[in-house]
Amino acid sequence: MSETSARLLRLLSLLQTPREWPGPELAERLHVSQRTVRNDVARLRDLGYPVDATRGSVGGYRLAAGTAMPPLLLEDDEAVAVAVSLRTAGGGGVAGLDESAVRALTKLQQVLPGRLRGQVEALGAATSRAEPGRRRQTPVDGALLADLAAAAGAREVVRFGYADHAGTGTERRVEPYRLVTLGQRWYLVAWDLGREDWRTFRVDRVREARSVGHRFRARPLPADDVAGWVAQKTRQVLHRTTARVAVHAPAADVEARLGHWVEGTVEAGRPDRCVVRLAGPSIEGTAFWLGTLGCDVEVLEPPELAQAMRVLGERYLRASGA
Repeated sequence: MSETSARLLRLLSLLQTPREWPGPELAERLHVSQRTVRNDVARLRDLGYPVDATRGSVGGYRLAAGTAMPPLLLEDDEAVAVAVSLRTAGGGGVAGLDESAVRALTKLQQVLPGRLRGQVEALGAATSRAEPGRRRQTPVDGALLADLAAAAGAREVVRFGYADHAGTGTERRVEPYRLVTLGQRWYLVAWDLGREDWRTFRVDRVREARSVGHRFRARPLPADDVAGWVAQKTRQVLHRTTARVAVHAPAADVEARLGHWVEGTVEAGRPDRCVVRLAGPSIEGTAFWLGTLGCDVEVLEPPELAQAMRVLGERYLRASGA
């Protein structure tokens, strides 16, 4: 009897995957005959679980939508993955998620088998998370994310207050399409009805979002890869200034230093010299980054960068007491 019960639970776990399961594949997974699979499906139906069956070469079994659905059943690796994800869920920038994740993890650990509980506890003991620094992003409201996602799914126009990077507030009326995470920030991809163009909105700057009760017809998205499109738009905002400089260092060495402060392309020239095209948040920031290279630099353009480096150099000279 215990073997049959364990097999039924295993069958339920497989059927919870939203797909059609052919009888031969289920029999192979459960290491039983197809006749046993049919008998087990009949047992599940007797217990009140709605298992649909279709005939033919593409037919099989699947759980139907209904009120008497089974409890969540996870494979060993799935249970460990969920537990580890809950341990690190606080890094997603959603307000209140830490507490909710702890409650869910506590419930999950109470029902985990001993062999899996040991794995999860070992991972928790060996894992540390750095405390957020001064530049931690403002967390977003989980209810707001749910409301925006629901409006996008229902194709409902949304109105909300929005503050730009300077703090200037505007009222927006948009057609919401997607929510995208980038680092610890959440962005809403929407068609702005007032500006008649696609826009990305930082969700932590959205206030008092509400549906206006009107539905909209879906438009083609601005890109096939919406997440990549948001990342590109964000980089364009962050990297407002461009420059071109000659650096007296091998191209490979300079290329390895590109990243957080600036983005750019390196054109190899002589073995000890290269030309770099840079994009950064400000001329002053680019000047600072060039000073950290530890090698000679010639500013080719713009003149404002040469002036910023001159000012920075004079400041460092005064700081040295010379």
